[in-house]
Amino acid sequence: QVHLAESGGGSVQAGGSLTLSCAASGYTYNWNSWNCLGWFRQVPGKEREGVAAIYRVGGSTYYHHSVKGRFTISRDNAKNTVTLQMNSLKVEDTGMYYCATAFRTTSPLDRVGDFDEWGQGTQVTVSS
Repeated sequence: QVHLAESGGGSVQAGGSLTLSCAASGYTYNWNSWNCLGWFRQVPGKEREGVAAIYRVGGSTYYHHSVKGRFTISRDNAKNTVTLQMNSLKVEDTGMYYCATAFRTTSPLDRVGDFDEWGQGTQVTVSS
């Protein structure tokens, strides 16, 4: 059973913006069960890479160097959602974007294996 659901993907031209959201899917998922939520992207033939991450308590954030200054991750613990605001999109941002949660991770963008709950992904396509 998938407990997370992404939304907000789509197709935009380079320079445009998209907002991705991650929320609990279904009534049984305990939104407070995770400590870190990450956004990952994957393109065919490449490994899944961490794009941004946020800690539920404290709100510390982490960004891949390629998206710093362009992407912003934020959480709304009252609404049980995490948002990834993506601005100044580039063609190389194209990929399937997944949100995932981890109870414990020491390196949220690098340790993909620490994340054990995953959504089904939402496609982001940026054209030139």
